[in-house]
Amino acid sequence: MPQSDDERLCALEARLTRDDPRFARAMSSGRPARPREYRHTGAWCTLAVAIAVLATGIAVADGLLIATGLVLAGIAVELFDPHRERGRRGEPPLG
Repeated sequence: MPQSDDERLCALEARLTRDDPRFARAMSSGRPARPREYRHTGAWCTLAVAIAVLATGIAVADGLLIATGLVLAGIAVELFDPHRERGRRGEPPLG
């Protein structure tokens, strides 16, 4: 027997509240906020630090600083992936 539309909407609302409570509260108050997938403040900060460390490593010719900058840049790029949490909690990947 197929689910009613109300049941589907309630399930969708519960999943949204569980996945991103800040976004769900903002939608219910009528003042939308960006979903978690589009908030990249931490990623931008990590990328800025990575570039600074990499540039410093190149300027002083220190291999350890260069390697650290490259590793931090890799971490920052990974933070930009909007679906990085998928699959870790047993959810199927999108697509």
